[in-house]
Amino acid sequence: MTTETLVADRSLGAVPVGWDADMAVTALYSAHYRSLVRLAVLLVRDMATAEEVVQDAFVAIHGAWRRLRDTDKALAYLRQSVVNRSRSVLRHRAVVEKYAPKGMPDAPSAENGAIGEFERSAVIEALRGLPARQREALVLRYYGDLSEAQIAHAMGISKGAVKSHTARGMAALRTSLEQLS
Repeated sequence: MTTETLVADRSLGAVPVGWDADMAVTALYSAHYRSLVRLAVLLVRDMATAEEVVQDAFVAIHGAWRRLRDTDKALAYLRQSVVNRSRSVLRHRAVVEKYAPKGMPDAPSAENGAIGEFERSAVIEALRGLPARQREALVLRYYGDLSEAQIAHAMGISKGAVKSHTARGMAALRTSLEQLS
């Protein structure tokens, strides 16, 4: 284990030649982590992403420590790595935003959905209060979209009776719904 001290000023990022990756990266981390995060925040405009970018840069320098030609330039390598990784994050964001699904411009609001659900439940409740023949005639006409002749055949009654049941059912439904509002 080496007990050397830093020969150069810590703000320059110089580390002794004999230090291994663990000792050197630990010293760099202690001295420069916060300033590198501030740099990344200015670039990516997001603290969590900036911290991730800086962490990735430290992991990368640790893995590449043996390949560094000049360990005195480790801080410069870290800064460059943070800037490059920040650019990658920004490019990725741009692509995600470009291809993100666009919302429907005239999509109904959640409030409209809630009101619609309330209105449907009120209509269903009012339909339940109608006599069976009126309810059947209205459902076949307006839900099933059947003609008067088809309704008459399905219910086994005349077309005139279908007209009568439909008219009376609509009047009773209207009265019932008006009382609710």
